[in-house]
Amino acid sequence: MQRENIRNIAIIAHVDHGKTTLVDAMLKQTHSVKDEGANLIMDSMDLERERGITIKAKNASLVYNGTKINIVDTPGHADFGGEVERTLKMADGVLLLVDAKEGPMPQTKFVLKKALELGHKAIVVINKVDKEGADPEHAINKTFDLFVKLHATDQQLDFPIIYASGVLGLADTDLENLKSSILNHKSPDVSPLFESVIEHIPSPAVESDKPFAMQVLALAYDNYKGRMGVGKIVSGKISKAQNALLVKTDGQKKTSKITALMMYEGLKQVDVEEAEAGDIVAAAGFDEIHIGDTLTDPQNPVVLPPVDIEPPTIKMTFGVNTSPFAGKEGKFVTSRQLRERLIKELETNVALQVEGLEQGSDSFLVSGRGELHLAVLVETMRREGFELQVSQPEVIYHEENGQKLEPYEIATIDIPSEYQGVMIEELGKRGGELQTMETSAQGEMHAEYLIPTRGLIGLKNLLMTRARGTAVLNNLFDSYKPMHEIDAHANDHGSLIASEAGISNAYGLNNAQERGTLFIGPAVEVYEGMVVGQNALDTDLELNVCKTKKLTNMRSSGSDDAIILTPPKPVELDFALEYIGGDELVEVTPKSIRIRKKILSAVERKRAKR
Repeated sequence: MQRENIRNIAIIAHVDHGKTTLVDAMLKQTHSVKDEGANLIMDSMDLERERGITIKAKNASLVYNGTKINIVDTPGHADFGGEVERTLKMADGVLLLVDAKEGPMPQTKFVLKKALELGHKAIVVINKVDKEGADPEHAINKTFDLFVKLHATDQQLDFPIIYASGVLGLADTDLENLKSSILNHKSPDVSPLFESVIEHIPSPAVESDKPFAMQVLALAYDNYKGRMGVGKIVSGKISKAQNALLVKTDGQKKTSKITALMMYEGLKQVDVEEAEAGDIVAAAGFDEIHIGDTLTDPQNPVVLPPVDIEPPTIKMTFGVNTSPFAGKEGKFVTSRQLRERLIKELETNVALQVEGLEQGSDSFLVSGRGELHLAVLVETMRREGFELQVSQPEVIYHEENGQKLEPYEIATIDIPSEYQGVMIEELGKRGGELQTMETSAQGEMHAEYLIPTRGLIGLKNLLMTRARGTAVLNNLFDSYKPMHEIDAHANDHGSLIASEAGISNAYGLNNAQERGTLFIGPAVEVYEGMVVGQNALDTDLELNVCKTKKLTNMRSSGSDDAIILTPPKPVELDFALEYIGGDELVEVTPKSIRIRKKILSAVERKRAKR
């Protein structure tokens, strides 16, 4: 049986191809949101707005000509692939957004592969057709090749195409019509997109006469209703105050009453009395509900298969801050608070794994899908008032038939052709194997490499510096392969280390800036063992940035020429995590990010080296 008045769609794309902007246009034009002037409505987290990326998958719904369309906006970044894997199960079809200039990118491949495996049909939306250098035909051909490469069925290959400009809120099935609409400043209209969704995306196939079953694919929280499980009802019906059975992924069972039932209207959740198969709902009444659990009928239970989530590839140690400045800037500084926060994160962040959560340990091994996945967690905790120290990201190895395997990634790099020598040299050092390389009409190099994840750590920063900020690097987990010999010194750097505690001043920093790049300016509190800059050589150098000029009997201490300091390089979290070596840590507090040596005392460091 089909429910003709409902469509469930997921919007998938590579990061920055305009998913959230297109959802804005769809919600505004069906008057599903009150504030018609708001932008990036679905990006509810501060971090999402600042970084311009979607981190958490979110639900919304709109009504077009009597048909309810449930939308799931998914992250485009592979580091948050855990969100995509589970949310695609809520949908019956996908809108695949492709940038008209860039064409399909690595993350497009990742999310599309997941959608095709689930048997979803796709509508291809060629977005940003008004962008300079856009080539919609090329993008379509590339997308078709990608479908073929991913073994799409004949039905899936026969995808409808919509041309769009998400920013202007325009969409059309005919490219020339759309171009004339853009030139004539036509008022926003994405109705051809809605028509295409209703025509090509199948309505949910439902079994209303079967027992109730729903898989929890997301969690929501309400101060009054408590924890709620969000998912699509697969079969049967459910009403408020009815008894339901919760089947955990480990087989445990618990019966309770559904205290609240909610559906999405626009971005808001509204109370409903009853819901049936095909609806996406949030159900409250179970305190211990988790992602992957099944809610079902207690009399005739149906257990749905669990969600498969790909394993993490990168790990980092989170520990209690042990620096001399510990406890000065943060609200939550103890190992107990850190443990509780990580346990809470595990409930919703399905791709995360944490070891060492037993009582008494003050450091935890946290594993995730990539550096960005873990950096976003650290940044979120920092904003909540946590103070912690984190180690260098390391890759997770697997053992198979006595052979050590390491994760490999597909890295795509877009770089102006004058810097291609720099790129080839750096990737060669790090064990990268060139797969394809082509030059665009604008003179940009587009290269694809297969490279060990180890080789990617610290690469983005280096390419950005060497190519003067013009390189664009995207990476995507490929598979585990036998360990590869790579240049172990590719990431080596020397640090400038403060030799004593105090407050930095211009005289001390002037001596230091001749040796490399500084991370701090004058009047900054430092402690012994804190990294204050990067040495121009590959060796560590201790120096005193708090040294003042002494007064002599010949002249006053301030009589020399004015000292001119080069502005310091600001230390942001992403830079710090890429920069640190194996003997360094990043100290993260709500107010500061500092880089430090694991062993602060210079004497102890020398002793440890022996």
